[in-house]
Amino acid sequence: MQFTEQLWQDIQPIYKSILEHGFVKKLTAGSLPSPTFQYYIQQDALYLVDFGRALSQLAARSTQPDDMLQFAQFAQNAILVERALHETYFALYAIEPQTVKMPACFAYTNYLLATTSLQSIAVGAAAVLPCFWIYREVGRFIYQRAIQANPYRAWIDTYAGDAFDQSVTQMLELTDRFAEQAGSAEREMMREAFRMSSRLEWYFWNDAYTLNGWLV
Repeated sequence: MQFTEQLWQDIQPIYKSILEHGFVKKLTAGSLPSPTFQYYIQQDALYLVDFGRALSQLAARSTQPDDMLQFAQFAQNAILVERALHETYFALYAIEPQTVKMPACFAYTNYLLATTSLQSIAVGAAAVLPCFWIYREVGRFIYQRAIQANPYRAWIDTYAGDAFDQSVTQMLELTDRFAEQAGSAEREMMREAFRMSSRLEWYFWNDAYTLNGWLV
């Protein structure tokens, strides 16, 4: 069994909670309220910038040219490909860009930036992996169930599409290679980083679903 397969087994309760979350259910049905999706897209745009920074940090710290190039390409895709999707919905819903990160976005982005800068590249890779992998699986899950006229079809098609699938496959291969080269203690840190980011994925969707803001 590949190391990443073990990681996926570890987070099955978290992933099940994501699939059962009201945000995902209503997104699948096309009944997610516009204000909820707008909140999500605004926060996702803010997340995207720091996600690109986290990937760029891994590129800068890589010792192998191929790894440096791969992380740099991931960072570029995070900005170019997903930003195009955001801009589509910004125009469609006349959404104003948000400049304030809400609790889940703040926690998630700061965790990724801290981990990719302070921990090993292997642990950093494990921390950014859920954003790739969970989104692909959720995208596929929704794609198989959503009607063609779903108002969020562009979002669904992006994460269920071949281009995103290719990026996820590359990231999985990279993480498995790092795990093969890591010792047992570092692999355990990779597991914890993957679990933590997976939990934060749930919190990110939950913040949008509840329109959560800073309480104090």
